[in-house]
Parts: sequence; structure tokens; C-alpha cells
Amino acid sequence: MTEQLADYGLTVGTPAVESVGAITFGPDDILFVADNERAKILAVNVDDPSTQAATGPLDVDRLDTKLASFLGCTVDQLAIRALAVHPRTGNAYLSVMRGRGDDGRPVLIRVDRATASISEFSLKDVAFAEYNLADAPAPDDPRLDVRLGEGDEAEFNGRKIRMTRIPIRMSVVTDMAFVNGTLLVAGMSNEEFASNLRRIPFPFTGDSSATSLEIFHVSHGKWETASPIRTFVPFGGGDSILASYTCTPLVHFPLAELTPGGQARGRTVAELGWGNQPLDIVSFRQGGSEHLLISHTFYPLTKIDSATISGQTPLTEPQEPVGVPREESDLAGISLMANLDDNWILAVQSDGNGRHLRSLKVDSL
Repeated sequence: MTEQLADYGLTVGTPAVESVGAITFGPDDILFVADNERAKILAVNVDDPSTQAATGPLDVDRLDTKLASFLGCTVDQLAIRALAVHPRTGNAYLSVMRGRGDDGRPVLIRVDRATASISEFSLKDVAFAEYNLADAPAPDDPRLDVRLGEGDEAEFNGRKIRMTRIPIRMSVVTDMAFVNGTLLVAGMSNEEFASNLRRIPFPFTGDSSATSLEIFHVSHGKWETASPIRTFVPFGGGDSILASYTCTPLVHFPLAELTPGGQARGRTVAELGWGNQPLDIVSFRQGGSEHLLISHTFYPLTKIDSATISGQTPLTEPQEPVGVPREESDLAGISLMANLDDNWILAVQSDGNGRHLRSLKVDSL
């Protein structure tokens, strides 16, 4: 602990966290947590108690019911925002909002891989550091972001879609990944071209950079700079990312082309369908090849062979779903995902009995 405090610039205290959203693991026991209400990123030492990684699948039936009982609330008061797996221990971490609106309380949950038991990771008297997102939209910024799969139901072109509008401040961080000593942070900024990717060195002592992003949105038939990345995954050994957006383009960004303060144009390599929001994306190896797995609000779980990405010419015309080949899985209700290990992908899966934590065998995908 003392060494980590010195190496990572952590201090012991109780951060004034107001919300929890995207989470991802960094070096050692460091968990990064996005607090969109305060426009800050927390780096916290979770000091995971497991001394040796468990093996095999991790499954929790009726996860939402057990979380509600543990937190003393009803299931409809729970919002499970993100999932991450500790790379050393295999324990799962969930960012959860208990309650709605001004009554919402942020909670970090740990699920033990060996026992499937649920506990809270308290943010009281922890070793932490904070990074302030100085370019975040102001709390009173009138611009709105659209989140599909939540809120009221409306009909568009004969399809019923659930959607809610939220202040873009609450989308200042939509996803994160830690790559080669740098925290990559996707989300929205206070700039006119609001879609943004930040590169923040850790410890939080070096110079960070941000780049505005532009993509060709196939189903909309135009170039766009306002819609944020919803979820992304490092690609090509960490030299680039593959990012997915609402309605649903898949876009490749080489990190070398992201100039600080500049604007980068991504290469749209697939269009996965309109009226849909990607929920999560992971990469995994199967049969010696790398693949992507993408979960959605509307479309089935999608599998893409990563080898097809490099040869795909940019999509720059409005047309039916095209681009790299893809397979659709019959696994229903998959939302959040994380790599449990080389053999399993951990996922939150919904059905008529609620939400569950399920391990998906890589060889069977």
C-alpha cells in the first residue's frame, strides 16, 4: 500500500463521489471510476483481498434481486452502469446507482469469483487520486444526449424504441480503457464538436490531451461530430481503438492520428443497424484468431472477425447495413460484458426472471 501511494500519487481519504458510471482496471489494484456528476475520474486502490485468482465460470442468478436486497431497495431503483473484472483475482466489480434522480446513491459492488458472494467496496478512507475533466460540459449546458433502452417508449418507422434524453454533462465519460500507461476516455466535451477522446497519463501528473472526433454515420447519411462513442475496445495491440456509436456504426481510430486539440476523422468499417445503441464491446481469442463481441439494445449479440477490419474501405455513403462480415448469436438479453479470463466472458444477461451474471464460454461463441 505505501509503495502504491508513492508510485501512483494516491492519498487516503473519502472522495465526494456523486455518481458512478464507466469503470476499468489499470495497474495493480487501481480501479478507474467515472463520476459524471462532478466531471471527475477517480483512481482508487481497491486492495482486492484475493491472493490467488479463482478459475472457472462466475454465475449469479437473480443478480438484480440480490443487489436490491443487499442495498435495501427495490429492483426498479437499481441502475447497473458498468462491469469490470480484476485482472489478477478474477473478482467482478459493478458500478451501481441506488435510487433515482437527486436520491441516487453511487455504489461499487464486488462479486467474489470463488464464492459468488456480493459485497460493497466502500469509498470511505480509501487510497485515491482524482482527475478533473476541465473540458466537461457545464451542469447547465442545454444540450441533450439520447440514451436508448431506457425511459419512455416511442414508435419510429414501425419500431417501438425506449429512449430518454439526458444532459450531455452526464455523458462526459461514456467508456474508458487503460492502455500502455494511458487512460483512454471517450465522451462529450464543452466544445462545439462535442464528441471527444481524451488521453490521460497515469499517475495523474503528466500532460493530458483531447481530440474531437468525426465519423460518417451510415444510417444517418452524413458526417457527425456531436454523438459520443458509446463503447470502445483497444485494437491492434493498443495502437488504435474500435468504437461503436448509436444507430450503429463501428469505427476505427488509429491513436497516432489523434492530435492534441485537433479533430480526427474515423474510418467507419461497419454499419450494424438503426434504432439501436451498442451496450458493450469486448475482444477475445478463439481458434488462434481475435474476434469482437458487441452487445446491443435491439440487435442480437454480434461477433466480428478482427482480421476483416484492416482491409475494409471506409463507408461514406448511406446504405443498408454493410461493411465487415458479422455473425449474430442466439444469446438473448446480453448487456454489459468483460473478459473474465482467456476461457470466459462475463456478462449481465436479462430474461423474464430479471438480470443475472453469466459466464459465456469463449469456445462456444
